[in-house]
Amino acid sequence: MTGSSAPRPNNQVQQTEPTIHYLVAMPQPETHLFEVTLHLRDYPLPILDLKLPVWTPGSYLVREYAKNLQDFAAFSGDKPLPWQKLSKNHWQIEKSGVSELTVNYRIFANELSVRTNHLDATHGYFNGAALFVRIPGWEGLPIRVTIAPPRPEWQVTTGLPQVAEEANTFLAADFDTLVDSPFEIGCHQLFHFEVLGKPHELAIWGEGNFQPQRMIADFQKIIEVEAQMFGGLPYPRYVFLLHLFSQAFGGLEHKNCCSLIYQRYGFRAQDKYDRFLQLVAHEFFHLWNVKRIRPIALEVFDYDQENYTPSLWFCEGTTSYYDLLIPLRAGIYDAKAYLHHLSKEITRYEATPGRKVQPLSESSFDAWIKLYRPDANSGNSQISYYLKGEMVSLLLDLLIRSHHGNQRSLDDVMLKMWQQFGQGEIGYTPEQLQAVIESVAGMDLADFFKRYLDSTEELPFDQYLEPFGLQLVGEQEEQPYLGVKTHTENGREMIKFVEISSPAQVAGIDAGDELLAIDGIKVGASQLSERLKDYQPNDMIQVTVFHQDELHTYSVTLAAPRPTKYQVKPVENPSSKQTENFAGWLGISLATLK
Repeated sequence: MTGSSAPRPNNQVQQTEPTIHYLVAMPQPETHLFEVTLHLRDYPLPILDLKLPVWTPGSYLVREYAKNLQDFAAFSGDKPLPWQKLSKNHWQIEKSGVSELTVNYRIFANELSVRTNHLDATHGYFNGAALFVRIPGWEGLPIRVTIAPPRPEWQVTTGLPQVAEEANTFLAADFDTLVDSPFEIGCHQLFHFEVLGKPHELAIWGEGNFQPQRMIADFQKIIEVEAQMFGGLPYPRYVFLLHLFSQAFGGLEHKNCCSLIYQRYGFRAQDKYDRFLQLVAHEFFHLWNVKRIRPIALEVFDYDQENYTPSLWFCEGTTSYYDLLIPLRAGIYDAKAYLHHLSKEITRYEATPGRKVQPLSESSFDAWIKLYRPDANSGNSQISYYLKGEMVSLLLDLLIRSHHGNQRSLDDVMLKMWQQFGQGEIGYTPEQLQAVIESVAGMDLADFFKRYLDSTEELPFDQYLEPFGLQLVGEQEEQPYLGVKTHTENGREMIKFVEISSPAQVAGIDAGDELLAIDGIKVGASQLSERLKDYQPNDMIQVTVFHQDELHTYSVTLAAPRPTKYQVKPVENPSSKQTENFAGWLGISLATLK
């Protein structure tokens, strides 16, 4: 564990180690305030340093959790102890001659996401990094946590083991484990099921149109397929925490649990249900790739600042590649549906101009300042390491498969990474990752990595799809190209994105402008595409907007239509080798796609 702190005493001369016990109460959940009490005994040094993490593993942004901490105080019995705040997340307490003390503080929790805290009249949810201060230098000690629910009917669900004969008390082996173990407290629905002889739980907070038994059956299939890839399940028990909300979407992985958030009515339509199961497959895959197979830069977490690595393309992008494949292998959807979902991902990638600006390795390294902080220019200047990492992983899998007749694949890379780095949790360097991929591929991939990870060269999808009897087909727009994306906001038609070098940008139209009219006739965001169909490329139109509350009319010369959608389709008259390769990859005959 890194970070500035007083040195830990030598264990050889230390007679007893400190005991750490947290009490988390929420007596008035409507206030959104968790009340946290740290009971500390036998801490040997005269000065006690406490720090609240600034980020949580798996979500690569400094979130400044300390902004939510208030009412800090320290006591020995009833006697206040002197303390001072040294930085945004660092408190220091003078405790000379005191063997037992308590620290109290409150955390405001009104942000419902998988990486923060939320408390209201219906439930409490928290992540350890956003709630618990750590004692620098002593992060390896076990930590007990007792939850005091506000009402007797509220139950507690977490991945941590419960302490025998102590109500709502749980034990974390160390601070990393505490951070890695979110809590759900309330009247959530709780379902128990078993996979491969191990217990699993699904906790659901919120109402929706989900069908628990169908969901659990599909969870079981996903778990079995992923376990087969890696040779078993590396945990004694696993917990899924699911929050149902309006239009939310997200997940955060942990070693023996995951947090999921999804739209409450997103389970009936097949496309939406598929997307949910892809999210489940993604976060569950992380219990190997990221939580155990992780870059050396993330082997020891520095909770005080950014932890940089260029390898998030593999952590997240490769996981994204598999989150489409796993439901296919589990029999949840067929190859036609898989190619439909893959086509949507490729369309998103091709619709992002930033792919021509930011290399994949840089996208990973700059996650801390870019991906989680999108602005009006993000689409023009950056590419998601999730998305391009998924595309590069697709190319690598197809490359390995085509060179080895489907006898080797990216699956072998994952298994080898698990055996060499994941089981022992020793961390890998970018060079070691490349070496493992090359060893499975049986070829030098320096040029591949240079082109597709370290530069902005376009990805040659057709070159890698062709051996499998597939091609990428772009569907042309019907209307000429303007280069804006719009949405309705409080009844106003707003321009939310202007593509770089597009006719709109060249003319001076800006993200944030309110769209009013084309050629003097009012136009709304939902009408824009239809209106543009009345024009031809090279036509000049007058676009009227409010720009910073001032009325402006811009002369815009429309350009030729652009593809708005890409589809992965079979080639005409595939060869027997292409048919064989396709069947080896996706498990069915290419002819079934016709």
